[in-house]
Amino acid sequence: MKRLLTYGEPLLKFGRHVPFAYQKLLIEQLAARLFAEPLKEGAFELLRGHWLRLQVSDLGLAWCVTCDGRRLKLLAREQADVTIRGNWREFLLLASRQEDPDTLFFRRRLVIEGDTELGLAVKNLLDALDPQQMPPALWRVIREMGQAARA
Repeated sequence: MKRLLTYGEPLLKFGRHVPFAYQKLLIEQLAARLFAEPLKEGAFELLRGHWLRLQVSDLGLAWCVTCDGRRLKLLAREQADVTIRGNWREFLLLASRQEDPDTLFFRRRLVIEGDTELGLAVKNLLDALDPQQMPPALWRVIREMGQAARA
């Protein structure tokens, strides 16, 4: 995994050149599969009527996310209620559970701007999601990539 990160990192910057329609399709479909159970349980209702902007600063990528009650929806630009900003490695460490979310935020490696109450609720929601609900092979890859990024 360390080699994948080393050789793959320069390619990540090309992600900003992928048309948003393809990014949207991929992310919405992936989110629907990964978060099917939490969406069904209403875990993402806190985003209904609100927009979260996820900004991967070092890659020049950003997405605005909301929940319509059934699914997560993405737009390229929307007036965001809250922004969570950081570099891709910090988001990987967060997703792979290799770094405590509070540590990432307290050290300002991930930053919440705007409605901080909503941002903290989203952070707590993501932290509470059970990675065992992911397909096992995907969780293994995310976890191993996070371990390599942390090393």
